[in-house]
Amino acid sequence: MIAFIRRARLALNCLGLRWKIAALLAAGCALVAVTIGLLIHHTRYDQVAATARSGATAQLVRVRQLYEVTGQVEQDDVDAAIDSPALPGPLREAALHGRRTTYLDMDGSDPAVWAARPIGGSHVLSVREPLTEQRADLRELDNWLIVWGAVIVGLAALGGAALASRLSRDLRTAASTARRISQGELDARIGHPRPPSTKNEVAELASAVDTMAASLQHRLEAEQRFTADVAHELRTPLTGLHTAAELLPPGRPTELVRDRVAALRTLTEDLLEVARLDAKIEKPDLEVHPLGKLVEGIIQRAGFAAEFGGGADTPVRTDARRLERILSNIITNARKHGSEPIEVLVSGTSVTVRDHGRGFPDHLLKDGPQRFLTGAAERGQGTGLGLTIALGQAEVIGAQVLLRNAVDGGAMTEVVLPEA
Repeated sequence: MIAFIRRARLALNCLGLRWKIAALLAAGCALVAVTIGLLIHHTRYDQVAATARSGATAQLVRVRQLYEVTGQVEQDDVDAAIDSPALPGPLREAALHGRRTTYLDMDGSDPAVWAARPIGGSHVLSVREPLTEQRADLRELDNWLIVWGAVIVGLAALGGAALASRLSRDLRTAASTARRISQGELDARIGHPRPPSTKNEVAELASAVDTMAASLQHRLEAEQRFTADVAHELRTPLTGLHTAAELLPPGRPTELVRDRVAALRTLTEDLLEVARLDAKIEKPDLEVHPLGKLVEGIIQRAGFAAEFGGGADTPVRTDARRLERILSNIITNARKHGSEPIEVLVSGTSVTVRDHGRGFPDHLLKDGPQRFLTGAAERGQGTGLGLTIALGQAEVIGAQVLLRNAVDGGAMTEVVLPEA
């Protein structure tokens, strides 16, 4: 029984909300229909039994009166007899003990009601009335109860499915909108037609999701504006600081100052680029390029010590400048956090960059790159913006960046470009 309940619960959990409501409503109506059907059946059965017992008793009284007058049971009355061999045993025992009683048999092949009483001391006078018609009427009543019960359950299931379809549709709309928001479409809203004050739970949920999305959008836009404003404000003094550092006399202190100023300028430009990517204002300049030659040229211009392989010249439609930015960030990240050798492989429309270090940390593979989180325990080992910018620029040109760890060690970053 427990196993059956578990299987039924598992099957119910596999259904959608609409069919769950329809199934539960149908089950409830079926329970009510069975209960009412049993009550009607037993009430009718009791009526038939009471009428049959009363009729058999009345016939027994009439037969006894005739027997006392004539001294015999009339042969024409075949349902009456003295010491009938077909008389049920319990009824015979009750009659021999001086009781006048009846016996009802509705389940046998020949349904009938018996009435018996003692006569002459050791004899039993009995009367039998067939109940074939009465049992046929009961069975016909049961059949009608089953048919109408099935009709009611079917109508209840269809009605439940129809009523739940609106609820299911609203919930699916809410789930779809929530997914769109999680994918970065911050202006997505459910826009339920009913206000939440109508005590409609779905409307309350829709209003809560829309309020959450609006609040999230305002917060993120404020953060993006803050990042862009800070970067813009830093650019002017850093330009002056860079000019002043160039005027310093040669020496080790000057080199340290120039190095830190260059790092600050790079960070500021990265922040501005992240702000533009967040604002979705970047527009790609897409052209058709042979991928192998394009990647080889990028590596040569950047001066990276990377092993280039593949050389596939599959034509791809991309923005060469942005692809160079993507690959430069990925290779720089591999050199900074991985180990030599750095391998760049072109295959079809994809470019794979692999190092031989410890690989990507688990949180980066699970959640993706996060700003100012590099996964390196040492301070000063990067800002965590390189992969963030690479993924953002890839989205602009319609490419996909896949991060994984090699089976034999090392991090692998694959850039899949759209084919021309």
